[in-house]
Parts: sequence; C-alpha cells; structure tokens
Amino acid sequence: MSVDIEKEKEFREMVSVENKALRINLNENIYGTFAEIGAGQETVRNFFRARNPSGTIAKTLSAYDKDFSDAIYGVGENKRYVTEARLKSMLAYETGLIEERISRAKHPNKLFFSYANTVATIDFAKKYKGHGWLGIRFQTKPKEEYSEIIIHVQFHENNAAKQQISLGILGVNLIHGAFYHHDDPVAILNSLYDHLNSHKIEIDMVNFTGPVFKEVDNRLMSLHLVKTGKTDAIMFAPDGNNVLPADLLYKKNILTLRGSFRPVTRVNLSMFQKSLELFKQERKVDEERILGIYEITLFNLRNEGEIDEKDFLDRADLLCSLGQTVMISNFQEYYKVVEYFSQFTRERMGLTMGVNTLIEVFKEDYYTHLSGGILEAFGKLFFKSLKIYLHPQKDPETGEIITSENLEVEQRTKELYSFFRDNGRVVDITNYDPEVLDINSRKVYDLIVNGEPGWEDALAEDTVKLIKENNLFQKKTKA
Repeated sequence: MSVDIEKEKEFREMVSVENKALRINLNENIYGTFAEIGAGQETVRNFFRARNPSGTIAKTLSAYDKDFSDAIYGVGENKRYVTEARLKSMLAYETGLIEERISRAKHPNKLFFSYANTVATIDFAKKYKGHGWLGIRFQTKPKEEYSEIIIHVQFHENNAAKQQISLGILGVNLIHGAFYHHDDPVAILNSLYDHLNSHKIEIDMVNFTGPVFKEVDNRLMSLHLVKTGKTDAIMFAPDGNNVLPADLLYKKNILTLRGSFRPVTRVNLSMFQKSLELFKQERKVDEERILGIYEITLFNLRNEGEIDEKDFLDRADLLCSLGQTVMISNFQEYYKVVEYFSQFTRERMGLTMGVNTLIEVFKEDYYTHLSGGILEAFGKLFFKSLKIYLHPQKDPETGEIITSENLEVEQRTKELYSFFRDNGRVVDITNYDPEVLDINSRKVYDLIVNGEPGWEDALAEDTVKLIKENNLFQKKTKA
C-alpha cells in the first residue's frame, strides 16, 4: 500500500524510473541533497531529466578527489572510501548541512532527505566487478527524527557504464520507496528491483533504522532477500544486527556448522566446540582470525512448508544469545557454501557435521546437475585443504558408536570416501562428550512445542531460561 504524503498533487502512479523521479519532483515538500562518489552522478541525473528538479534538489555533490572527500567527510579508517562508515558520515554530514542552511521558519512543511552512495565499479582488467554502499536519511513528517535505509550491493555486469546506469535506477527506486512505501519495508525491498534484476546488481545487506522502522526486525528483511533470490546468503552478528558477509569473512579461517537449530542443543554446542579445538591445531590456521558460523539453509527453514517467521526468529534469538554468528543461505549442497566463502578468503576452512549428514554428502543424486557429477562437486568442496570434522553417532538399537571407520556410504562412492578419509580430509572428533549422543533434537522440539516436560537437560542452561521467559517455539499448550 502506498503512503500519501501531505501536499501530494494528483498523480497517476507508474513504475518507470522517470515517473518515480517525477512524482518526487512534483511534491513541493520533499527536498534534499545528493552525494555520489565513484560511479558518476547517475541517481540525481534521473531527477534532473524529469520535470521540476528544482523542487527536489537542494544540492548535488561528487567529491571524487580523495583529499576533497576527506576534507568534507573526514578521514576513513585505513583510508578506505567504499565502506559503510563512509556512507554514514556522508549522510550525517549532508542532513546536518540541510538543517543548518534551509530555514524551518521559512519552510515549515519541508520533508528533508539526504541520499548518498560510495561505489567502486568494475576495474579495467575486469577481474574485480565492484561493489558499493547506498543509503538515504529521510523524514516523513516535518522536524521528525530521521529514518534511514542502508544497503550494500555487488555489481555483476561486465561494463562500468552499465553498472552506473543500474546504480542510478537503484538510487531512484530507493528514494521513491523510502517516501511512498515506508509503511511496508518488504515492498521497499521488492521495489528496489524495478527495472533491475539480481543478475545485474545484488543486494546482500540491508538495515532499516529510525522512527518509521521501529517495528522492523532487520533479520527478517535479510531473510526476505535470500527467500526471494535477491542474494544467496546473509549474515548477522551475535547482537542480532545484519552484517556484510564480505567484511566479516575477509581473510578469515572459517569453521561452519550447518543445522536446523530448532532449538540449538547441547549436541550442537559440543560438536562445534570439539571441532574448534581440532581446527585450532591445524597448520596455517591463525587462532586470532578464526570465525565460527552457525548456518541455516532455506531448506531447513522450509522443513514444514512455508517459512515461519516466528520460528526463524526463535532460532536466531537462541543462537545470538549464545554469542554465535549466524548465516542464512540458499545453498543446499555443501560445496556451494565453500565456493561462497572462497570469494572472501583463501585461508583454511572446516566443516563440522554428524554421521548422517556425511553419508548424505556422499550420495551421487545430489550432483546430477553438474557435468562432472560428484567429482566436480568434491573438487570444489575440498578447496584449499578443507577438512570435515566428524562427530560420532550412537546407534539407537545396538548402542554402537559410528565413526568414519565404520559408517556406510553408497557402494558406488565407497572408494571415493576412502580416498578422502585416508588422506586426512575427514577427521573424527575423538574427544566427544558421550552424554550428548542420546539427545534427539526432534524429540526435544516436540516436547517444547507440546508444552511437555523433560527437554531441559538437552539444552544449555541459558537457552532453557530464554525459551521459558519468551515462550519460544511454544505454539500450543497441552490442555
């Protein structure tokens, strides 16, 4: 549903970029500044081309020279310019300037905004396709505290001029969405791709803040990006805030545990901790640069049909409360996770998994879409000496402990499995905690959902407390 801004003139809404810019230009109260660095002034160009740009544009700036940029916005950390911090300093400076220079007494009904971007487009050798930060600070009522939308994008086009055009379209979509869809942030996200697609430009991080977005959970916004195919993976930190994967993963030694974490049990925590102890002992693993990640795939979130947002947030809250970094991905196959990480780091990586998961990994059916089949997948999976840390499993009927030595994979992949195991790519977690082997995550979840006792011992003490205090997962109570 669109939002009507005061003083709105009669207008037939159209989806073209020109008409989005024109709609804003024709509103006499929307007034702001444009600061664009690194890819031309492509956003403001669209407003200049539409009628009545003077009604919207207070100032436009392009501080390409680094000394000029530093003089205006301050010197960035490590002299980097395409960063979130630089974007935020640009937005803060520009909104401060417009408040200082435009008289509220003279313009009591003005809705001020500042749009900014800081971008690096594709390099001459076409090896680095580029990325950028875009944002807007804006008001929906005069003198209101500013709300803010910040996004990060990856460029996928192989031509700088085309990237500039896409950036300009995205900028118009962002400004239009901020003013006319601020009551529905999902609608804003969807409108960002008007006249664009993820093959041209990928949005891999978004954060909404301020009074008009006070009810917005940015983790759900990130989930929407993955769910709708706008990006392949998103990450959020233990504090629950969305973070840019490229910044978090850069040059890190990465250890990943995939699961449903519904809820996160003592088995999960023990698996990860024991594998981390082994990972730290690996050659070329810098303990100071280890990043542990708990990954949830959309496949796990869709376990029972459509994704339940409350269920997702319950899992996220528990993981964050335990100090974990969380990734939500579109990757069903493990080799795709490794490929994704490999964009940002060349350091050693490890995967923590249980016996049943490893057996699934060695099933050929998962790789029929690849021309090289399972061999191609495993060439990507075991990139840079990656190792799988295998947590044992207890056979519920016989009590036998199953490890890499006695697990059974498909007949056709037995030799392949032996090759990787014998070459040290599959490492048994021998220092496991025997007490956690009897924990069944599904049974634990069923007990919690049905309001039955007996699940507490399977979880960490803090997790039990959080579930009870916030009624997590408890969708129904036993009569």
